[in-house]
Amino acid sequence: MGEHRITIDIDDMGVAIVTLDRAEKHNALDRAMFDALLDATEQVAGNRRVRAVVLHGAGKSFCSGLDVSGLGQGGGAQSLMNREPGHLANDAQRVSVDWGRVAAPVIAAITGNCFGGGLQIALGADIRYATPDSRISIMEVKWGLVPDMGITQTLPRLVGVDVAKELTFTGRIVTGVEAAELGLVTRVVEDPLEQALALAHEIAGKSPHAVRAAKRLYDQTWQSDDAAASLRLESELQVGLMGSPNQMEAVLAGMAKREPRFDDAD
Repeated sequence: MGEHRITIDIDDMGVAIVTLDRAEKHNALDRAMFDALLDATEQVAGNRRVRAVVLHGAGKSFCSGLDVSGLGQGGGAQSLMNREPGHLANDAQRVSVDWGRVAAPVIAAITGNCFGGGLQIALGADIRYATPDSRISIMEVKWGLVPDMGITQTLPRLVGVDVAKELTFTGRIVTGVEAAELGLVTRVVEDPLEQALALAHEIAGKSPHAVRAAKRLYDQTWQSDDAAASLRLESELQVGLMGSPNQMEAVLAGMAKREPRFDDAD
């Protein structure tokens, strides 16, 4: 990982713990952190053993946003606008939207500051837990900018456009409690990492093929206005699961009242 900005640990149940590891800077985003995040999404997306992902920040904060001083040197910010062949999003956007390319569910554990680009990374997760006193902001207006790290693909699923505009126009900081009321976070808990890990392990105990299919189903249909395509995808995914080894194992384990033993293979 770029200059040791990210660590990844995968346990025996296939839960990957992805840690933003720049605690002394509240995990601020410099170019090395962007590169490390891109590497991290590639690694977990390409590992079929991963059944759930927990994303969190080392130290006091999840991520305090852009490291303005670091990215201002040598055209670092401009370089993030590059789009690699085969990617719809640029490098800045991919650290958020690429979590959607991870087949397994991604859970963000938010503590401390979660500002600007840090929030946009968290919005790329499937589920977000935050402490009551965490500080959350769409902060780009403070720097005379607009949010541009994939927020058009994530925020509309969570809040109304009026809420999005109010938060974006002002850049105001909300607590975890208000963020939950607004829909920015899923749940407020005292220890987000502990709760995220508990949820990840619960998910990891389910059929990975069913969980991956469910994520794909919602990701591809949640904002779709094509009812026919959405209903068709439901059927296609279900037919692919019915009678498969993991689906049969789920049935057999349930009937025998034992823990299922699922296979991660394609």
